[in-house]
Amino acid sequence: MNRLSGRILGLLLASVLLAACGASSDTSKPAVRHDSTAATGIITVTPPPSAKIEVVEDVYHGVTVADPYRWLEDWQDPEVRAWSDAQNAYTRQVLARLPERPAVHARISEILRSPQSAVHTALRRAGPDGLLAIKQDPAKQQALLVLMGADGNPAGERALVDPNALDPTHGTSIDWYEPSHDGSMVAVSLSARGSESGDVHVFRVPTGERMDVITERVNGGTAGGDLAWFPDDSGFYYTRYPRPGERADEDLPFYQQVWRHVLGTPTSEDAYVLGDYFPRVAEIRLRVDPVTGRLLVWVQDGDSGRFELYLRQPEGQWNRFAGFNDGAVEAVFGPDDALYVISRNDAPRGRLLRLDASDPDLAAAEVVVPESDGAIAHSFPYRHSPGLVVTGERIYLVLQVGGPSELRVYSLDGEPLDAPEQLPVAAVDGLAPAGGSDLYFSSQSYVAMTQWYRFDATEGNTTRLGISSESPVDYSDVGVLREFATSRDGTRVPVNILVPEGFKKDGTHAILVTGYGAYGISSPPSPSMTRHILFEHGMLFAEANIRGGGEYGETWHRQGNLTNKQNVFDDFAAVIRYLVEEGYASPDRVAIIGGSNGGLLMGATLVQNPDLVTAVVSAVGIYDMLRFEVDPNGEFNIPEFGTVKDPEQFRVLYAYSPYHNATDGANYPPILMTTGANDPRVNPAHSRKFAARLQAAQTGEGVVLLRTSAETGHGGGTPLDEIVELLTDIYAFIFHYLEVPVAE
Repeated sequence: MNRLSGRILGLLLASVLLAACGASSDTSKPAVRHDSTAATGIITVTPPPSAKIEVVEDVYHGVTVADPYRWLEDWQDPEVRAWSDAQNAYTRQVLARLPERPAVHARISEILRSPQSAVHTALRRAGPDGLLAIKQDPAKQQALLVLMGADGNPAGERALVDPNALDPTHGTSIDWYEPSHDGSMVAVSLSARGSESGDVHVFRVPTGERMDVITERVNGGTAGGDLAWFPDDSGFYYTRYPRPGERADEDLPFYQQVWRHVLGTPTSEDAYVLGDYFPRVAEIRLRVDPVTGRLLVWVQDGDSGRFELYLRQPEGQWNRFAGFNDGAVEAVFGPDDALYVISRNDAPRGRLLRLDASDPDLAAAEVVVPESDGAIAHSFPYRHSPGLVVTGERIYLVLQVGGPSELRVYSLDGEPLDAPEQLPVAAVDGLAPAGGSDLYFSSQSYVAMTQWYRFDATEGNTTRLGISSESPVDYSDVGVLREFATSRDGTRVPVNILVPEGFKKDGTHAILVTGYGAYGISSPPSPSMTRHILFEHGMLFAEANIRGGGEYGETWHRQGNLTNKQNVFDDFAAVIRYLVEEGYASPDRVAIIGGSNGGLLMGATLVQNPDLVTAVVSAVGIYDMLRFEVDPNGEFNIPEFGTVKDPEQFRVLYAYSPYHNATDGANYPPILMTTGANDPRVNPAHSRKFAARLQAAQTGEGVVLLRTSAETGHGGGTPLDEIVELLTDIYAFIFHYLEVPVAE
């Protein structure tokens, strides 16, 4: 379930969901009544289908636990599909009758289909004179790979790989891409219908002509995938999942290995390189030094944040120079036969070491950049966004500073140097070498769309590129405040609050609050064009940097995982209370939103503190914490959440599991749950079971809606039309239940 990868993958859905906010009342317009009748516009709606109860009992460490909806886990059962279809029909009836929906749909469409809403991400050089980037084009359903000149001028860009042309159904999307060293070819992982099960296709640059064979099963949902070209570009190393028949069906998403492919040869002649003794849940990234030919293999043990590092020397011998418990979390090649390694050993915020690549030995490493006030985060989940780049004369390093991030620059000996110009209270990512010691990077904030820059290391100049995002909305009327709430155990928790122009702390406003809190993944300031629709209606938005994330380093993460997970929910509750007590929001006009692990946060908040929230939107969430590890990809998540096999971890999991802690006779606020049938990261069965349990437990007027998309997954690869519909449903739902008047 690892992060909204890119986030999560870019985790397009997650980034969409975290782009919302909150509102003030307008007494000049009639408020919509806060009940289920009002939700349907006083039109009779067929009630949701009740789920039959078939209790299955499990005994964990002497504790008997009843599971009334185990049968909803089997997606191959026609009865389960019929129940899901009926839930969808009910949800569609309710959402379609929200009086706010037509106006919201018109505004969302206007924003996302505007030519100014084009966004470029994942910038990479294609030889000395070209740049490649992923472009979300508002005229197309899926993002495409474009080619332009090294100056980053979009006027000269052309489509190189366009999934919209490859697949007229718009179900195919780009997972990631990797250009050859000379820029004459590009390998692209393509997957279908949000599955993230990617096959690699090779295209010629600049013509976009297909070449070579298709290399299947390179990318997967949770473990991802990677590829690194040989130094001479005659082929590539790649991550390979087992082929059908090589292992049992339930093992096909596991046991990733490293293989090699030579261009012009069939994949049947591909050769094994490394990995037959890796863990079942190994996740692998690859890097090649084009100068020496060394191959770096970077292996994570599930979603643990613990890594092994292997180096293959030019002569063929292997060095395993870091084990899972050694604290090394990332390595990159540098000049003069050096390896630069981010280590957390005795440095929970991270420090940068230098090793001799010809004989790598952590015990003999030299500290180049010591631990500091900022946290050095590894970039394993973000394939197109490294946080560490070493050039011939410079070290570029991204540090987390409590949520926002900063780009810092050092000499190769660790001496601090002048850094590029950056936006305030912002995030920096997308680092890419620009030739010599120059650097491409992007910066964005809550109120500034993604801006791309080229930093001239010699002159110290920062030049904005033409592919920087514009926006069809104007954020000059929105301010950003950073405050701190105090959690139950006294920990200060940052919260970033976006307020419309003229805002006053009078306790009348509606607000939307979000958080994540897992895997050591930070929640940096991120822009959203559609978020502005909420400010247009006087709302506020708040994002909490709660524990479990990486905002303050590994200690912050560990304080919110495994048996410390309750801290995450306590932090979020403390933030909501703070926002109300300080007059930012009305206590009966608080909505919360989150996706993936953030969906778990929504579910836990709903059952633990239903009095704190007025409405809930929860996407692709995990809710049955006693069964997640038996999901198709569940084993990857044990390092973050724990296992029921451990008595103490079971006790904690059972205590906060949303599914098991819903209470009969409760008056829960309205909740909209969304999921995708093809989700490879979180089993959609979690949403089905939790929806059934809440509908059975609910005695109040709050609706429980389950929206399942048949053609999408965890978020990546969602077509534009579906994004428009999904956002329309979410915003209309929030507006309605927070009683925010919306003009027709």
